[in-house]
Amino acid sequence: MPKMRKLSDDEIEGRLASVPGWKRDGDWLQRAYEFETFPAAVAFANRVAEAAEALDHHPDITIQYTKVTLRVSTHDAGGLTASDFALASRIDG
Repeated sequence: MPKMRKLSDDEIEGRLASVPGWKRDGDWLQRAYEFETFPAAVAFANRVAEAAEALDHHPDITIQYTKVTLRVSTHDAGGLTASDFALASRIDG
């Protein structure tokens, strides 16, 4: 698989509109989700894991009771790439 190209700051800013609710945090895209129950939060994390596995691109997932925080970056590229935005879009799709 070829190495992904790191996006420029302008490219990142342009793509953020395509993933509402996500924000840039340095070399990461991040979004937090709130659920009514702990089982609902865990079920969401499991759905994210399935989507990530299908794309072979995996986020950091933190579960804090009913809050799930996702962070994604392309480590091999040293920052954000098109793959990060594709994963964010798939998670919210």
